[in-house]
Amino acid sequence: MKEIKKENKIELMSPAGSYESLMAAIKAGTNAVYFGVGKLNMRARAAKNFQTEDLKKISRICSRNHVRCYLTLNTILYDDEIAEMQSICEAATDAGISAVIASDIAAINYARKIGLEVHISTQANVSNLESVKFYAGYADVIVLARELTIEQVKSICSEIKRQEIRGPGGNPLQVELFVHGALCVSISGKCYMSESLTGHSANRGNCLQTCRRSYKVIDDVTGDELAIDNEYVMSPKDLCTIGFIDQLIESGATVFKIEGRGRREDYVYRVTRAYREAIDSYFTGTFSKEKAKQWEAELSKVFNRGFWHGGYYMGRHIDDWSKSYGSRATKQKVYAGYVKNYFPKAGIAEFVIENGEVKTGDKLMVTGVTTGFVETTADSIFVNDVPADLAVKGDFATIPVTEKVRRNDKLYLIIDRVDFQK
Repeated sequence: MKEIKKENKIELMSPAGSYESLMAAIKAGTNAVYFGVGKLNMRARAAKNFQTEDLKKISRICSRNHVRCYLTLNTILYDDEIAEMQSICEAATDAGISAVIASDIAAINYARKIGLEVHISTQANVSNLESVKFYAGYADVIVLARELTIEQVKSICSEIKRQEIRGPGGNPLQVELFVHGALCVSISGKCYMSESLTGHSANRGNCLQTCRRSYKVIDDVTGDELAIDNEYVMSPKDLCTIGFIDQLIESGATVFKIEGRGRREDYVYRVTRAYREAIDSYFTGTFSKEKAKQWEAELSKVFNRGFWHGGYYMGRHIDDWSKSYGSRATKQKVYAGYVKNYFPKAGIAEFVIENGEVKTGDKLMVTGVTTGFVETTADSIFVNDVPADLAVKGDFATIPVTEKVRRNDKLYLIIDRVDFQK
């Protein structure tokens, strides 16, 4: 029997760009979610985002499920936005939001002034112990720069413990790390390429990801095109640390963040669940490289640009670039219809098929603002109360679904991506 590790004190934090993603993260076993409202966050364009009036509902949902909720307020701020920032902080405090994630001193200072817990965003690029000490006067959690190695993280965490560095709340300062998701070619996301080429600033949450496109290198004098190994020379693969999550846990960091507020609920669910299982397996002494490969196979089903294993944590520079534009997910979802009714005692859902066809044996996904994410298989199908092998557009189909779904939830087919290339 393998040795049981010490108590699991790792906080797994998941992205929530919508109510569907919020519920999917909770269902998958997250400890905390982070989200934005309005335009003063770094995913103002990519995520659906919430409005200030959503804060109380989000807080109630999280409290009911024993999940902490963090509001991102992490763009740079201009003078004409200070009043809006203050209003958001006040609304967050009134709603019972757990903390605000910020990098601009104006937001950090005001949040502290009104008693709102602060977490320092990765945009602050905290890379050394002296910066940690400075921000400890304002924040209870600090996200370290993504460019640090595990050894550097270990050193900082060790000194925090040795020097008994505490946040304003009086508790030992916590260190947060990104563990999965998109990486930016720039340092800690501080990029001006999108602003320069399109007028949409990455530092204002409006990045158009011009770096993700393919580029050619041409000599201006001769007109000669230079041969390069990969046209996607500024689009790094996504970070994936699940294969060495044990080392990150042992570094002393206690908060692990998943990137992806612009991603859909299937991404949030699968990634959260994989890292939940990986972290828990470490503390039960059952973590293994073989299991890590299985989790990675699950991660590859949803949006990814290919995986960069190790990343900066292992002392590497970005040298592993995407070889195509967009996702390399092995699976894709196709809209099929919506839930008309659900019968909990029988464990059966009635669907209206609006697109394509659903056959017995098909893998299905149901999503909704309250349901979050449900995955099932069409083990049997009834059309108009008659057993059938398939249901087509216009049919009312009943299919066994053991988990509760709700009226107007969306139904998707999960299929292999026909255009996927390794």
